[in-house]
Amino acid sequence: MKKRNKMLIGTAAVVSGIGMAGLKNRKILGVLKDGMTENITMTNTMVKEKMFGVKQEVASQKLKPSSNFPLIHLPEGFEIEKVIDGLTYPTSVAWDDEGALYVAEAGGAFKDEEGAKARILRIENGEATEVIDLTGKIYPAISGMTWHDGAFYITHREMDLSGAVSKVTVDGEVTRLIGGIIDAKSDHQPNDLRVGRDGRMYVCVGIGGNSGFMDENVMAAVKRSPDGHPTTAKDIVLTGINIELPNFLKDSPELIQTGAFVPFGTVTRPGQVIKGRDKSGGTILAFDLDDPEGTVKPYAWGFRNIIGIAWNEADEMFAAVNGYDNAPGRPIKDVYDGTYRVEKDAWYGWPDFTANFDPVTDEKYRPVSSAIAPVYINGERQERKIYFLIDHKASGLKQPDKSLIAGLHEVNSSPSKIDISPASWEEYANQLFIAEFGNMEWLTNPARDKPAGSRISLINPNAKGQQVQPFIQNEEPVPASHLGKQGEGIERPYDVKFGPDGAMYIVDFSTLRVNLNRLARDNGAFPVDFHMKTGIVWKVTKK
Repeated sequence: MKKRNKMLIGTAAVVSGIGMAGLKNRKILGVLKDGMTENITMTNTMVKEKMFGVKQEVASQKLKPSSNFPLIHLPEGFEIEKVIDGLTYPTSVAWDDEGALYVAEAGGAFKDEEGAKARILRIENGEATEVIDLTGKIYPAISGMTWHDGAFYITHREMDLSGAVSKVTVDGEVTRLIGGIIDAKSDHQPNDLRVGRDGRMYVCVGIGGNSGFMDENVMAAVKRSPDGHPTTAKDIVLTGINIELPNFLKDSPELIQTGAFVPFGTVTRPGQVIKGRDKSGGTILAFDLDDPEGTVKPYAWGFRNIIGIAWNEADEMFAAVNGYDNAPGRPIKDVYDGTYRVEKDAWYGWPDFTANFDPVTDEKYRPVSSAIAPVYINGERQERKIYFLIDHKASGLKQPDKSLIAGLHEVNSSPSKIDISPASWEEYANQLFIAEFGNMEWLTNPARDKPAGSRISLINPNAKGQQVQPFIQNEEPVPASHLGKQGEGIERPYDVKFGPDGAMYIVDFSTLRVNLNRLARDNGAFPVDFHMKTGIVWKVTKK
């Protein structure tokens, strides 16, 4: 932490595609000056984040060490144990009709992984047995898995890197139900999926990119699939904002303009209409299992990277969403990530509203201007600031209703999959539990001064306010490996589900480390090192 200022400059430069060599030509003093002159606005937002963190710290003091794993703290009266460890990128758990437990291993982790297999394992007596090898049948990674009517259903990418949902029988036969989701050619793919009480399949689909553009944050994805871009569920009218970036498709110093909701290098104009798609990103898609392609429609839209969904006893739907990154291009300096109540056909504000549904143009969210790419409309240079990308009036859109917010998480905590607790959990019954994957410090937000997430949080939907409380976390709220105790505590929880036995099961993805050198060394590869055979499934029960 003492090297924070030095690392901030290096991170911003590398992530923006400039590379370490480009630091010699960067106007470092100008960056520092911009940061100082805009410090008041930054401070106002950071104070809110600090106060939020203080409240979380107070709440965490009520948690008690586990007798099995003292590093892990949880409410008194609960205990945690390992079901299995040594997994490679596990993402989901599911149970068959006989109550047998299965785990999906992704087969990749944001990038192609040598030796990592996409497969489904059966877990019994602390041992894992491969039951379905999906190598060559799908393109990694498996993000979501559920069991329904005698088969598994999974989300994944296709061989052309677009997003898909497939049915997988117990003998390994794979049938694609829907495919061709363009956003998955970028950084966010389809995630959780579940069958609702109406018998329809509901699928969470992440949006392409961070905040509207194919910018430096998705440089590796653009090089891999130049036609990938964010899509929309309904017709929208653009404001015609374009940003200027290095043409990293050519690996040259040439500058190029690119617009919102279009592939990299495509210029947009004011009033341009982007047509809605049935299989769009930033949505919850719904379809009938007997005719998926013929019935697929967006159920709700305007999310960023929506990861998990669940229904409570009253059949209210909730969704957890990974919020913006405060990263170069169109940086959004949000204060929160969000978990929301889901209403049919509602628009949830991406890319023009924050997690708590404030306008991203609000002065209190103003980022350091040096991180904002040069802005153009119709070829004319504009003031370097954050603009709306959608003409809301012309598009028939209004600011999202804040009553849809179920809870606000610390920014970059990355709320992922979620579930509702059963009646057997008594005072915690019918409450919402969320796996917070955690931030990738220095990458998703170079201004962070501490980690966020890496825990299981709790929301009581019936309580007043939008309070997110810690339920399970390490003694210090960081991944166990950061404390030098890998395998002894929570690392990167991605899925949380309640099993037929009433216990909570937590899928802990893996250990990881941000490695910015990969950007230059591996021609713009995703700058994170993931560690195989470090995944864990935990089980939490009442004593």
